Amino acid sequence: MILSAMKTETASSPHIRIKRLPNGEGLDLPSYETALAAGCDVRAAINEPLTLKPGERFMVPTGIAIALPPGWEAQMRPRSGLAARHGISCVNSPGTIDADYRGELKVILINHGTDDFIIQRGDRIGQMVIAPVWQAVFEEVDELDDTARGAGGFGSTGV
Repeated sequence: MILSAMKTETASSPHIRIKRLPNGEGLDLPSYETALAAGCDVRAAINEPLTLKPGERFMVPTGIAIALPPGWEAQMRPRSGLAARHGISCVNSPGTIDADYRGELKVILINHGTDDFIIQRGDRIGQMVIAPVWQAVFEEVDELDDTARGAGGFGSTGV
């Protein structure tokens, strides 16, 4: 079947080592919920329910650490269902996890809604997207080439 073939590792798929931390015992590892999902869900590794009041933010632990290969990053993003139904988002979205970071992954959630939001152990709190990265080479110059847009910034191209 074509879908199952797409889920297997290819030459361009990174191999990511994952370490379950003590607070992550018993929780599911990140997983793709559908065959063609771009993001894999990560879970709350908390011992007690956490109430996120309107306007509050909290770094929710996931109970895992990862080792990305060079040339790859992990982006932590909000889950669209939590955002649409409850106003729950990530403060720094996407949050970048660099290939040399080995600490616990955390999701910085914020409650943009009007009601308290309760997070339980094991709740899917964010989605992690694995993406290739390039490190640029910067060259200082005296002048930049002209473009039709020029220095036009925020809103300069209209509505």
